[in-house]
Amino acid sequence: MSEELLPPQELQTLRTKAISQPLVENIYTADPSAHVFDGKIYIYPSHDIEAGIPFNDNGDHFGMEDYHVISMDSLDSPAVDNGVALHVKDVPWAARQMWAPDAAKKGDKYYFYFPAKKADDIFQIGVAVGDSPIGPFVPQPEPIKGSYTIDPAVFADDDGEYYMYFGGIWGGQLQNYRNNQYDASLTEPADNEAQLGPIVAKMSDDMLEFAETPKEILILDENGQPLLAGDHDRRFFEASWMHKYKGKYYFSYSTGNSHFLCYAIGESPYGPFTYGGRILEPVLGWTTHHSIAEYQGKWYLFYHDSSLSGGITHLRSVKMAEITYDAQGKINTLKPYRD
Repeated sequence: MSEELLPPQELQTLRTKAISQPLVENIYTADPSAHVFDGKIYIYPSHDIEAGIPFNDNGDHFGMEDYHVISMDSLDSPAVDNGVALHVKDVPWAARQMWAPDAAKKGDKYYFYFPAKKADDIFQIGVAVGDSPIGPFVPQPEPIKGSYTIDPAVFADDDGEYYMYFGGIWGGQLQNYRNNQYDASLTEPADNEAQLGPIVAKMSDDMLEFAETPKEILILDENGQPLLAGDHDRRFFEASWMHKYKGKYYFSYSTGNSHFLCYAIGESPYGPFTYGGRILEPVLGWTTHHSIAEYQGKWYLFYHDSSLSGGITHLRSVKMAEITYDAQGKINTLKPYRD
């Protein structure tokens, strides 16, 4: 993992060609999880900072400490940074690395889900509860039982059930798990073996725990075979997201080191899902992470790049762009920068 700094003139050209601009510029934000609550758009991003930690493949330089919530009254209104909604110092079990979060609404409460490393350097996922979509959120004293790794995404299905999707390899530690059990000696499968799939669990009625044992998700190729670990252009790396379009379940994710946002389509929130294609081509910066939300009959991709920071991988900025579907329900691939 390394920086991708651009000369000033080249950077200005790239910014001019970008299909969208940063939603906020007063802080660095990344990994946006977007929802529409009560007719307004709320974005739950990571808050990037310069932590002064050397780069490595475990992502230790992503040393985030707190979360801000971004809100928009409409597509035409400015995006507002609503300040700190949760800080690591307020979470009894969390020690460091407040990575990509998500939120959900049930009844009149808002539930904020976040991964963090405990003192033993193992990631778990926590939940905090608030009365407002912008927080503040009060964390539970312990992480969710049976949770592990990173990137929680909570999907509300039409029948009122909620599901959490999570997982990420490399720094996200998913490669150290099999059947929900941690083993530090485990690594990724061989290139010719099936990839490690993301994980899903139905949420309990109170939204604070899992209602079942987490399950691995299958992502299949066009021949109905599991994607292989060596298929870096299509295999799951991190950044789970789920949305529903015309009755189908769309599971989307990042391929990590090949820098694509991809999706797969299924008939159930548990999958299996069949690979469908790319949502977004690579952006400036190493990471790519997203969400998809419908607003007033149109669909929008929320994503990030590092253009505002000049290409610094761990100083990113949240953006949004409309996405469209073809007649077969395929998502038309976006290029983040015009030719």
